[in-house]
Amino acid sequence: MNVLLIVKIAKALLLARWKQTLVAAVGVTFSITMFITLLSFMTGLNDLLDGLILNRTAHVRLYNDIKPSLHQPIDISTEFKQSHNFIRSIKSGSSRQEIYNSGAIIQALKKDSRVTGIAPKITAQVFFNDGSIDITGVINGIDAQAESNLFHFTDYVVEGNPLDLKNVSNSIILGKGLAAKLLVEIGDVVQVTTAKQQQFSLKVVGFFQSGLAELDKVQSYASIATTQKILGKPNDYITDIQLKVVDMLQAPAIGKEFAQLFQTDAEDIQTANSQFETGSFVRSLISYAVGVTLLVVAGFGIYNILNMMIYEKMDSIAILKATGFSGVDVNRIFLVIALSIGFFGGFVGLGFGFLLSFAIDQIPFNTASLPTVKTYPINYNPIFYVIGSTFSLITTYLAGWAPSRKASKIDPVIIIRGK
Repeated sequence: MNVLLIVKIAKALLLARWKQTLVAAVGVTFSITMFITLLSFMTGLNDLLDGLILNRTAHVRLYNDIKPSLHQPIDISTEFKQSHNFIRSIKSGSSRQEIYNSGAIIQALKKDSRVTGIAPKITAQVFFNDGSIDITGVINGIDAQAESNLFHFTDYVVEGNPLDLKNVSNSIILGKGLAAKLLVEIGDVVQVTTAKQQQFSLKVVGFFQSGLAELDKVQSYASIATTQKILGKPNDYITDIQLKVVDMLQAPAIGKEFAQLFQTDAEDIQTANSQFETGSFVRSLISYAVGVTLLVVAGFGIYNILNMMIYEKMDSIAILKATGFSGVDVNRIFLVIALSIGFFGGFVGLGFGFLLSFAIDQIPFNTASLPTVKTYPINYNPIFYVIGSTFSLITTYLAGWAPSRKASKIDPVIIIRGK
């Protein structure tokens, strides 16, 4: 049978009951619109929440963990070599936090094609002196330029210039919460005391706000050279080497390899932030489930409308079959009707979904805890639109399959005789 003729007949049937057709198309349009909007918003929210941690976390971190020696003197002694020794309350003792020969390690890592960026770091536990009160804090000695390139450090400095850490000697950038405790402004001087009771004066050149309030109450940043002076350490003193790699999924394997090669401990991003990946997966799963549910509901609406159309068009179907149309042709006519509703309803839904997502993206969202966020987060990933259009066609096809099969089995002799 002529395909063009089937399309014309399907069009005539659609327009004959245009109100029902419109209702079915609106159902698909609404479902696709909400599917796109919900998925774009939830994925954007996932990216925002994960970015608070993942963007600030190295793919691989090399460091020396504080732990007791695995080989105790009694195990080495020949006198007790054949004995099983029970040792309790082992102290860490000689464990060192600095990475030995850090300069050579960094040079070797720069030559590794899997590594895209390196940022050395020093972590120093200090007390911020506020009159007679000592506030526990952490000074992170960083290379401001490398930290900005790899971990978006500049985005989280809400006041001041991050590069002042390098240009201004003995300077510090305080967490916003810590600065509020100390009641200091940019240009003020703060006093810090190390664990070895050494005092040091630092000039405040900026404020940092990560979006994690508890973190901002203790964290601060200084240059690597300044932190080395605070701790009284030499110029090659480094406690952490942070790496970004080409393929983040390979971070656990690369971390184990580097830990064995450089005789350090290693922590990968998957191990450090597994709970965030689980949360993102669950939120995305809920978004897809709700979206698919909307499409299924729209499919039932199309199914009911096509069923009603068959009962109302029994005469037309009987005439079609009596004039030479086969059951397969009738089946195709009603499938074309269903797919037409899905196609046009889905196409309009994609447009409305984009417009609604764009409208949400323009709504101001200002909060003190998230300084880098100005509007509600939206992810415009094209894959959402591909999934939405595919689901709309599949749902409407399945919704039209049973009614079209029923129409193809109608016996024209029975219908005409009944009339």
